[in-house]
Amino acid sequence: MLKIVYPICCGIDVHETSIVATVASTDSNRVTTYKASRSSTFTKELRELSEWLHSNSCKQVCMESTDKYWIPIYNIWKSTCTITLAHPKYIKAIRGKKTDKKDSKWIADLFKHDFVNGSFIPPLAIRQLHALIRYRVKLANFKSSEKNRTQNALTVSINVNEKVSHSLMKF
Repeated sequence: MLKIVYPICCGIDVHETSIVATVASTDSNRVTTYKASRSSTFTKELRELSEWLHSNSCKQVCMESTDKYWIPIYNIWKSTCTITLAHPKYIKAIRGKKTDKKDSKWIADLFKHDFVNGSFIPPLAIRQLHALIRYRVKLANFKSSEKNRTQNALTVSINVNEKVSHSLMKF
């Protein structure tokens, strides 16, 4: 038999506008019962879902790191429960008739047996610095792109005064 590390845990399937949470509760006879809940990703609903987890005595949560959609959930719940962020590649369910509810149940089942390795989540200060640097790089690329677009417009234009063209190329 597989060892159950987390007798009460939650698996979460994360999407842009909704999340599905399934609490897996295993009793002393090794019988697991499941309770599922669907919620939107608005702050109010995430807090209500956090209360639902608390009412089910669930402190261990595992969710897949889908794009950037996991971040608000993590920020709201990090003070009330222990969150394990899993790479989707490692918790992918078997092909077939997949639903969000089945996926969240699968994540909970993997997690309760400790088959999920958590991803590294840097401290808040590092995450904020990373976001600022990424934004700065994006702005620099945007600036270069606009310079190239202006250069292209001047290159393909007919009847452009050479003097105007030359002075514009310096900016």
